[in-house]
Amino acid sequence: MLRQYRLKDYNFRLIIWVIALSVVGILVIGSAKESVQTKQIAGLILGLVVMVLTSLIDYSWVLGFYWLSYFVGIGLLAAVLLAGENVGGATRWIRVGGVLQFQPSDVVKILMIAFFAKFFSKHEEDISRFKTILIALLLVAAPTALLLKEPDLSTTIVFVLLFCAMFFVSGLSYKIVGGIIVACVPLAVLLMSLILSPDQQVLQGYQANRILAWLKPEEYPDIARQQVNSIIAIGSGQLYGKGLDNNVVSSVKNGNFISESQTDFIFAVAGEELGFLGCCIIIILELLIALECINIGRHARDLPGTLVGCGMGALIFFQSFINICVTTGLMPNTGLTLPFVSYGLTSLVSFCIGIGLVLNVGLQVRKY
Repeated sequence: MLRQYRLKDYNFRLIIWVIALSVVGILVIGSAKESVQTKQIAGLILGLVVMVLTSLIDYSWVLGFYWLSYFVGIGLLAAVLLAGENVGGATRWIRVGGVLQFQPSDVVKILMIAFFAKFFSKHEEDISRFKTILIALLLVAAPTALLLKEPDLSTTIVFVLLFCAMFFVSGLSYKIVGGIIVACVPLAVLLMSLILSPDQQVLQGYQANRILAWLKPEEYPDIARQQVNSIIAIGSGQLYGKGLDNNVVSSVKNGNFISESQTDFIFAVAGEELGFLGCCIIIILELLIALECINIGRHARDLPGTLVGCGMGALIFFQSFINICVTTGLMPNTGLTLPFVSYGLTSLVSFCIGIGLVLNVGLQVRKY
């Protein structure tokens, strides 16, 4: 479980990137909603402690409980459907102790990285066989179905992309990957044409309205309002921004143009108050963290370590990419936090646990 590590092998650079990005997040959160800033600071302290402790535990020992990780993840997602709170048409949170809100999907993403890192490594020799592919698809189908049931389309998309990335890194045949891409492109074009057709019946419910509001904002002004205001806010920041805690009445936070701006639309607040330069700093830090995780994975001593590093890197990259695309209007509105920046203790601590696992992979680049 515990090993003796060398301090010089510890990747302090990754920790510095995480702390720097989290501090930027705390500053922006305090400007968006000052009442939750203290909670985010406490979450960061807790997250860093958990990160360091996790980094000292042998990841091979942790991955040995991969089936437990899988069933705990399934259990958490099922618990949301049975005892979760419905907010805005979606059931994604469980209230703990009557006060603390807990979002299991954030934890499940880390658990599934651990599970598939071990599962794919155990099937390294037959990873491209039909039987292995079928089993892997069945295993990912269960949590995916539960996420869709909540419904949590944004997390589902990230989860599926994460699964695909880890499957590819594990050694899946390029022919299979190419075949999937060739098949998906015309299907995506067909689906989009059906959605845009008059009186379409492909999409239903509030998720359909969000997609249609993104495609035709003039026809769905109430639904598109938040995303349109986000784009305006980011543009109004120009190069240097209006400054943190500004008193401009027309600002996105003071004018209440975006509800709960400290969570999913925190990038809009950052764009308005820190400007283009501030947005670039956030994007660069997210990218540096993702690349550092992937680099640690590339130099891991075994395939499970490689998959843990690349899995965390892919998770941070995909989630950051989707969140920023939503706030800038490049994708339909989906509820997804910006890693280490958005307010959310479950998200912050979960990402810190994942980074702790990656740090331990980095400590074992040589065989003991």
